[in-house]
Amino acid sequence: MSAFVAFILLLMSGTLVPLNRQFRQTPDGVRIFVVSNGFHTDVVLPLQEPRTGHNWLGVLSQPTLTARFARYPYVAFGWGNERFYLGSMGGKIPGPGAIAGALFPSKTLMHVNFYRVAPDSGSHVVPLRISVEQYRQLTAYVQQGFRPDSLGRMQLRQPAGYTPKDFFFLGTGRYHALRTCNDWTNRGLRRSELRAALKAPLAGSVLFQVRRAARR
Repeated sequence: MSAFVAFILLLMSGTLVPLNRQFRQTPDGVRIFVVSNGFHTDVVLPLQEPRTGHNWLGVLSQPTLTARFARYPYVAFGWGNERFYLGSMGGKIPGPGAIAGALFPSKTLMHVNFYRVAPDSGSHVVPLRISVEQYRQLTAYVQQGFRPDSLGRMQLRQPAGYTPKDFFFLGTGRYHALRTCNDWTNRGLRRSELRAALKAPLAGSVLFQVRRAARR
């Protein structure tokens, strides 16, 4: 028990240790957001970014989504446990089996949510301005979270998510206690040379360092 407690404290202490502490916002940079529902974090990115030529609808390659969301300005991405995501649909709370299963290596999904307007500011929304090169790195990281088919197309898991504006795609990698949805977000920030935590098991761990990045 003492070893387990020490392990949890080690994970939590990683929240306080910043990586890429030299990060400064780019005044005329690409506007992104890190958002949370209190438990889970997403990155919200421009649907199209003219300076990079990046178009997420083109990447997703789903004609139905292109027809519906071409005028939306932002799209959110999150990565997580398949059973937990699907078990949360309809406002349900995932069962004990799904929760316990998330502790061990398990299948993943990418959650894609289209935003008609920019996320509201608040305690669970942190806006950042990042450089074009940092944005390129972040989009490359997010794309690696999707599992493409043999033709390189992203694979839609099912035709609807929690709302008419969000969807699940097959994901890469395995979810487990040391590789959580928040850890995925944190890694993306770190690999894009943005300020991030040494370890971010919780949503609050991600936001703790991102808020400090937003002040610079």
